[in-house]
Amino acid sequence: MQIATPYLMFLGDVPDRLAAKTAYGIADWRPEWCIGQIRMDGCAADLGIPDLTLAEAIEKGCRTMVVGVVNAGGRLPDHWVAEIVAALEAGLDVASGLHVRLGSIAEIAEAARVNGRQLHDVRHSTESFDTGKGTKRLGKRLLTVGTDCSVGKKYAALALERGMRERGFDADFRATGQTGVFISGRGVAIDAVVADFISGAVEWIAPAADPEHWDLIEGQGSLFHPSFAGVSLGLLHGAQPDAFVICHEPTRTTMRGVKHPLPSIAEVITQTIASGRLTNPDIRPVGIAVNTQALEEAEARKLLDELTREHDLPATDPVRFGVDGIVDRIAAEFPKA
Repeated sequence: MQIATPYLMFLGDVPDRLAAKTAYGIADWRPEWCIGQIRMDGCAADLGIPDLTLAEAIEKGCRTMVVGVVNAGGRLPDHWVAEIVAALEAGLDVASGLHVRLGSIAEIAEAARVNGRQLHDVRHSTESFDTGKGTKRLGKRLLTVGTDCSVGKKYAALALERGMRERGFDADFRATGQTGVFISGRGVAIDAVVADFISGAVEWIAPAADPEHWDLIEGQGSLFHPSFAGVSLGLLHGAQPDAFVICHEPTRTTMRGVKHPLPSIAEVITQTIASGRLTNPDIRPVGIAVNTQALEEAEARKLLDELTREHDLPATDPVRFGVDGIVDRIAAEFPKA
């Protein structure tokens, strides 16, 4: 799927930043593609880029309006339909990472047809996947796992790609969610794959490679989240990771969207190793990535120092403080031949 750039980012009327995490991810990692944003009354998210009308977006060269939001179930609210139709009528293509297909909504499908515009449903792959086989394959793989959903697994994997490449590693980010696909241009939204084929889809995303090549696989959900653990487990088995990084948000007490308590980092390490050994008996942790956005710098550094000592793993905020410590650990644990 070839999505025309640059983008106009549609944020709707989402209630908080996390509900627009797709848009934030694209803006953070592909800022040159994000010309402006369009928001409805009551929107609590702001990418910090110009607010544009459709006419202004067209004038500035935007070619696709990206529905940059997420919500439970991946539904498109009814009151957004008119906004999407208006974008198509103005001359923009529309791309979405929601579960619902844009073309399944009659008004949107008709507007696209009449105006000769493209609809892109990034969450829906046209590939056919085999079931996972779990057979050991060449190359090295790292998976980001989480104490919860929406804790920075994508950002950690992208930061590691950048940091490892700067240190001379042959490393590639592998997207498993809609935002990652927008950023990298390839991948599969794993949560939209039929359950029997999740691990096979991950084997397709990160196939056999040169023995020194690293695939940095974006994690999804959490093995402890009652809503998403099934996806997380299938992804873990298909990734067959040699290494994993635990991602954590320290201010939460319950998991997002449910009342279950947040697991400890130690519990996540133990469970990831126990489950991951099915397809890679040598799986091991190499670092902890903490989203410290809600903490002052001194408090953040103190927490990271404590976690480093407690777990004997380098702990960092990949966006705020970089990933050198984790890259050092990877280099030590997996020396080049």
